[in-house]
Amino acid sequence: MKNTDRNDSSVEKLLTEANRCVACGLCLPHCPTYHLTHSEADSPRGRIALMSGVASGRIPLNERFIQHMDRCLTCRACEQVCPNNVAYGQLIDGARVMIHEYSSVQRESQHKKGRLRDFLERELIAKPGRFDRLRPVLRLLAGSGLLSLLLRLETLKRSDLIQSLLFLATRNLPGQLWRRSYPARGVLRGEVGLFLGCVARLIDTETLLSSIFVLNRMGYTVRVPDTQTCCGALHQHSGRIDAARSLAQQNLHAFEGLNIQAIINTASGCGVQLTEYSSRLDTGFSVPVMDISQFLDEQEWDEVGFAPLSRRVAVHEPCTLRNTLRTSKHMYPLLRRIPGIEVVELPGNEQCCGAAGTYFLDQPEFAKSLLDAKLQAFESTGADCLVTGNIGCALHIANGLAKKGTNIEVLHPVTLLARQMRIK
Repeated sequence: MKNTDRNDSSVEKLLTEANRCVACGLCLPHCPTYHLTHSEADSPRGRIALMSGVASGRIPLNERFIQHMDRCLTCRACEQVCPNNVAYGQLIDGARVMIHEYSSVQRESQHKKGRLRDFLERELIAKPGRFDRLRPVLRLLAGSGLLSLLLRLETLKRSDLIQSLLFLATRNLPGQLWRRSYPARGVLRGEVGLFLGCVARLIDTETLLSSIFVLNRMGYTVRVPDTQTCCGALHQHSGRIDAARSLAQQNLHAFEGLNIQAIINTASGCGVQLTEYSSRLDTGFSVPVMDISQFLDEQEWDEVGFAPLSRRVAVHEPCTLRNTLRTSKHMYPLLRRIPGIEVVELPGNEQCCGAAGTYFLDQPEFAKSLLDAKLQAFESTGADCLVTGNIGCALHIANGLAKKGTNIEVLHPVTLLARQMRIK
């Protein structure tokens, strides 16, 4: 496919933004992949040069180009230190749109992903209501002993993702059918919407139920519209921009008409997608999207008590919360409201853990190197618990800790708050 066949407007926007990079190199020490490979092509400025070359037709879009784009975690740490405020996140998404538009290359990429993965993204991730119906089935399989037999199959034994998902999905929690409204307790302060996400509603119901419990106790009625869907981040980062836009519009329409003060999310990856799309789409929708920790940290807590907790808790800051939303600081004062708790920052929070959506599936060697560094950092804290604000990071780190044979709990800050507020 030739350059003239592409969307000229998108290419022009990419080139304009790419030209704002002055190649100063201040981003290099902050890029996880450059740290691993020491290759200019795996650095932000190197990738920007490659994108510009492909967009302008100076270099071909080939497998080497795709490899360097695929190695990017989209952690956006480079944006934090860029003196010219280059929108690298938009650039890497634009590069992936270019890759997606090359149908022959995309077919090869899809083949590498595998048909099972493509099916799951299309039939489950994009239709998250099916997760609610899937959970009781998994619990039935677990109770009957069939799940144990399935996990012995060689194909499933080789998949860290499937092993982790099945384990987490069959924890001692009931299959959850979400109500549209959860009324506040005590004096009514207002109403908020809760974004469920897709994978989270299957494997992280404890965090979602904890959020509802805490918000209700704080005086907020929680609305959970049943027409909400996947945030679209996975589609966005694989170049399927139309699908991502469609999902974003469906989510905004789902919360329209509700008398809410904010849309609350518990997964920072979803939060970024919802926040950035609500600002890009001209819908007139003005309700802010807020991470649960930020929203709760800004509330009055005078009438809420906590049971003491004598534990050292390490705080992991997801890249989406730290680099993009820039609200990771809210987790610390929120947790310190619990009497007796010792809250410590996880060393190396400025470096990605390697989860990055589906990155740990697509680039397992890089993801493992980054995870190993994160596990070593956790060991140095002497903590017996780790909290993080993103389900993808939690799953990735918990899986790494489990493989080391440690009995360390990884959970969301709001879950810890709810437990100490004596949630039942």
